[in-house]
Amino acid sequence: MKSITILIADDEPEIADLVELHLTKEGYRCVKVSDGLAAVQAIRTQPIDLAILDIMMPNLNGYEATQLIRESHHLPIIFLSAKATDLDKITGLVRGADDYVTKPFNPMELVARVNAQLRRALQFNPSATSNVAVLEVRGLMINPEQRMVRLYNKPIELTPKEFDILYLLASHPNKVFSTENIFERVWGEAYYEGSNTVMVHIRALRKKLEEDKHKNKWIKTVWGVGYTFNG
Repeated sequence: MKSITILIADDEPEIADLVELHLTKEGYRCVKVSDGLAAVQAIRTQPIDLAILDIMMPNLNGYEATQLIRESHHLPIIFLSAKATDLDKITGLVRGADDYVTKPFNPMELVARVNAQLRRALQFNPSATSNVAVLEVRGLMINPEQRMVRLYNKPIELTPKEFDILYLLASHPNKVFSTENIFERVWGEAYYEGSNTVMVHIRALRKKLEEDKHKNKWIKTVWGVGYTFNG
């Protein structure tokens, strides 16, 4: 069985060591680095299945590192940061993270979130969707095998969660999904009241799909119910 490797990028050695201790107990192999540039280089030079990134790091901060990683890799990214306001969390998700954990943190909660992200990554692994048809709707093309989206033949860079939400909606055109449905199917966890995670990702998706510039509106809000793909 393939060992799962997790990258821990944090410039506080005691934090990185604590995370490594608990993930190693869970059976994961860990790679530790202390700055954002080293995190990007590690992902480019060896197989990494999930990354845990601090935001405030030297050389490249977590946001900058994530932007570079997302150019060619779709692994799950969890921000582990002392920046703890709601705006910080929303910014982290919009900038490409799949989850956000604030410091100080419960190590077992972090492990649970790592497990959940890896389950989702495995479920949406391209090898599991090798015979799924490409979806094409009015200038929008979604390729589930390559996890690629093109808008009027222009590549659109989506985070893994943004892709999963779009593919979920587009593969069930005109079906209305509640926020709870989307969260539970894409994140693989029970929905918790007050979470605006889905709304943040939908907002980012609409921006990347340039819905404000085109007549085509692919994601439609059904007020009081949820979201649907306007097929």
